Amino acid sequence: MLIEWIMKRIVIAIGGNAILNPAKGSPVEQQRMIDETCAEIAEIVRKGYEVILTHGNGPQIGNILAMQEECGLVHPQPLDVCGAQTQGMLGYMLQQSLCNRLKERGIEKQVLTVLTQVVVDESCPSFKNPTKPIGLYYPESRARKMMGQGIRMIRDKKGYRRVVPSPEPIQIVEEAVIGKLIEEGVILIAAGGGGIPVILKHDLLTGIEGVVDKDLTGSLLASTLGAGIFLILTDVEKAALNYGKENQVDLDVITVSEARRYIREGHFGKGSMEPKVLAAVRFIMSGGKIAIISSLDKAIPALEGSAGTRVVA
Repeated sequence: MLIEWIMKRIVIAIGGNAILNPAKGSPVEQQRMIDETCAEIAEIVRKGYEVILTHGNGPQIGNILAMQEECGLVHPQPLDVCGAQTQGMLGYMLQQSLCNRLKERGIEKQVLTVLTQVVVDESCPSFKNPTKPIGLYYPESRARKMMGQGIRMIRDKKGYRRVVPSPEPIQIVEEAVIGKLIEEGVILIAAGGGGIPVILKHDLLTGIEGVVDKDLTGSLLASTLGAGIFLILTDVEKAALNYGKENQVDLDVITVSEARRYIREGHFGKGSMEPKVLAAVRFIMSGGKIAIISSLDKAIPALEGSAGTRVVA
């Protein structure tokens, strides 16, 4: 009976890139993708799962930073404040859409967004060596100008992109109230964008510039809440070895030891698939039963075992 209850509690992490197509990027397109995602989530709720949502914010926070750069009329906001802005924006859109999709199915449940802070370590190496890519791709001429202003950038096949600190999540500040709300039957959207990074100084919270990886925070959230399933929804159906090459091998089921070996061998992108696989491993190692990586449109088949990559003990 306990096992059955645990397997019904599921944390779903929705990728920021998966709900904002960088090629289109308009609010209308983002809302359409959110509506499609929430229709899938409503079906998961209808099947009896106790759902907690979290989401990424890479494209969205990148857009906020780009608007600040172009405007020049107002003081730019620090990254933690921009993260709070994206939590509110995406939380509102997901909350409203999911409420509507549930009502269409005759399901009366409250949906609530919790502005969530995540404690990080100020001494994390990421603050000195930022590696997390966010936001827009820039041509070389613009990127060099930005780098001259002290902005960290990396280059890949698509162009130059800003990188920011991505510290490890240690603790979710609002975890107690999140747990209470779940027990009341509320569907929560929490720790959006990986949570707002904060540090503790003399037992007081203060924000710090960075973007916490949403999958690592999602894994922490799932473990803290005693979820049995951690479902990571992104823009590809499965994790793969030799991704994008002629000898690409899609992965159906892998063990924790296999996942660790593949990470060591460098099969997964540092800013894309690797943190997802690592988050899945951490969830299983913390007592979770199943972690699944799949695409937004394959959420239900992934839960049923016919799609996605499963990470198991």
